[in-house]
Amino acid sequence: MSQLAEKDTQKTRQAAKKAARTADGESAVLAKIAEMAEPDRAMAERLHAIIKANAPELSPKTWYGMPAYAKDGKVVCFFQSAHKFNTRYATFGFQETANLDEGAMWPTAFALKELTAAEEARIVALLKKAVS
Repeated sequence: MSQLAEKDTQKTRQAAKKAARTADGESAVLAKIAEMAEPDRAMAERLHAIIKANAPELSPKTWYGMPAYAKDGKVVCFFQSAHKFNTRYATFGFQETANLDEGAMWPTAFALKELTAAEEARIVALLKKAVS
């Protein structure tokens, strides 16, 4: 087999593996969301839809048992259930790979008690900045 054909075959295999990981990640995230108690489940389902629609370059995966979304294998953002950690609010957070830098200090996690249109708009803006 020529080197060119080998490279094409290798790229095809890599693409197939990435597609399989993405499908597995999606299934794992949806399963984790389904295990959540309300209202966390509803917020996580809505966040999942928002992220898929506004940051399609992020791949769903579980991260420490939580729904997370990664770019090039590195987690960019995640959802932490209030019920799982016995806290009074859920958390939507970002990892260091998110491009949210703003001067010498910026927030990386946000408390969520509910998702209204205002919170959704803010999350969309944060997502777009995080993956830019």
